[in-house]
Amino acid sequence: MKFLPSQLLILLQNKAAQRNFFALARFFFFLLILITAYSFLFHIIMLYEGRQFTWITGFYWTLTVMSTLGFGDITFHTDLGLIFTMFVLLSGVIFFLIMLPFTFIQYFYAPWLEAQAKVKTPRTIPEDVSGHVIITNLDAVTKKLIKRLNDRHVYHVLIVDDLATAERYRDWGYNVVVGVTDNPKTYLNVRVAQAAMVVVTEDDLMNTNIAFTIREITKDTPIVTNADNEHSIDILEFPGNMHVFQFMKMLGYSMGQRTVGIHNATNIIGRLDNLQIAEIPATLTNICGRMLRETGIREKCGVNVVGIWQKGKYVFPAAATRIEDKSVLLLAGTEEQLQQFDRIFSPPEITGEQSAPVLILGGGRVGHAAAEVLDLAGIEYSIIEKRPTIAKGLHHVIQGDAADINVLKEGGIDKAGTVLITTHHDPMNIYLTFYCRQLRPDIQIVSRAAAPRTVNKLHVAGADLVMSYATMAANSIMNLLYPDEANMVLEGLILFQVPVPQELVKSTLLESNIREQTGCSVIAIRQEGGDLIVGPDPVEPLSKDCELIMIGAEGAEDTFHQFYN
Repeated sequence: MKFLPSQLLILLQNKAAQRNFFALARFFFFLLILITAYSFLFHIIMLYEGRQFTWITGFYWTLTVMSTLGFGDITFHTDLGLIFTMFVLLSGVIFFLIMLPFTFIQYFYAPWLEAQAKVKTPRTIPEDVSGHVIITNLDAVTKKLIKRLNDRHVYHVLIVDDLATAERYRDWGYNVVVGVTDNPKTYLNVRVAQAAMVVVTEDDLMNTNIAFTIREITKDTPIVTNADNEHSIDILEFPGNMHVFQFMKMLGYSMGQRTVGIHNATNIIGRLDNLQIAEIPATLTNICGRMLRETGIREKCGVNVVGIWQKGKYVFPAAATRIEDKSVLLLAGTEEQLQQFDRIFSPPEITGEQSAPVLILGGGRVGHAAAEVLDLAGIEYSIIEKRPTIAKGLHHVIQGDAADINVLKEGGIDKAGTVLITTHHDPMNIYLTFYCRQLRPDIQIVSRAAAPRTVNKLHVAGADLVMSYATMAANSIMNLLYPDEANMVLEGLILFQVPVPQELVKSTLLESNIREQTGCSVIAIRQEGGDLIVGPDPVEPLSKDCELIMIGAEGAEDTFHQFYN
């Protein structure tokens, strides 16, 4: 009931609703005239039969017959009266049972529901809100970003121009406001001048339109956007304070850099001050087949093995963990420590033998970017592309269907060391991953996932590494929002920092059992003065003024916060 005045006000202010009310009033006026006319004829025919009733009785009879109730307490005795009764009954069916419900729904009930939706779905946010994130479009990237913002308890708002869509998104749990994305009033309503960031992920033309709209209001709020075309970058950067990404190209570069042999050894995937997180396939080391405690990695170079990817699953290494050929090691250490690891555990005679040809399935923007990385590294590659218009502009290309065994053989599947699957169609990527794994059980397969839900399916199908476009883009945006925190881009893994929980003050890492209880591993500690201790001593008591730098699988941060309140 508290929304009733607001709903009535919206209805009365809406010109379309006013027209609907007048149409509904005309319909009821017509029904009133019709009922009065029938009541008058009722009296005339009853007088013809020699009977007399009151006017109230006439209206009573007319309404009971038109509404098909027909109590039968008052009936005509002549054929004329019976014919009149049937006529009133049929007209009542038409006007009361058919036209009245539809007219009422169209001209009153539907506008009423719309008014209710407008009241429930806001067009503004509170004036005291600041440091929030504004999102102008819901897609795979922003869905992943919203999840990350929720994890960090960052206030955010999604602008939706269609009321029905806004209601649906609100029912899904999104914080939405109704507004037109190229209208300055919309951004005034969401306090854009007080926002930490605006994320715009539509096409290049609309991104430009929105950027200039925002700059009418504020020059200071950063805008993060994506450029589909190379020539759009300068245009998008013109409004100022813009962060323009080419997420497709970034994805292709990341996939290319995961190729065995592209680096001498370790590949840096995250950093925080002097702490670096790196990955390395076990095949590029001399420790395959050995248990972790037998390698002496920590003792020889100070590097911590903080995790191991086993067919897409992130596992915490134990002393007795055996390093398999398909394992990917996650290492944490300083730059000097990782270089020492390369010298001891990944010498040139091992890494130099891994530059086998690469097969790229898909010659779109992602596949083309991956090819650029391989060109720079001097690694031989072939691209299989089905579309003639795309294939015509590529080097080292074979036009054909990658699902055809003859095309794969022509591309060199038999001798390739790595297959990069880069199409934008997830079902095709799953199919090709499984097909290539059956043809070559020993080959490295790096696959692209358009939707995050496809990642696990690709690992099950046989992919060694999966790169999600949505995850990579969302992580890049979060890294801009928190530039002083951990910078990391890796599917299924998160690096975060938290103050030492009250329960752990004066306890040691060995006593805390953090890894067993939360699925997170402490890889560094930031002291009160800001110094970072990489690979902290597990028997050193924790201070309340320190921060823990932690790593874990996606969702581990939530588990940590729930466990430690």
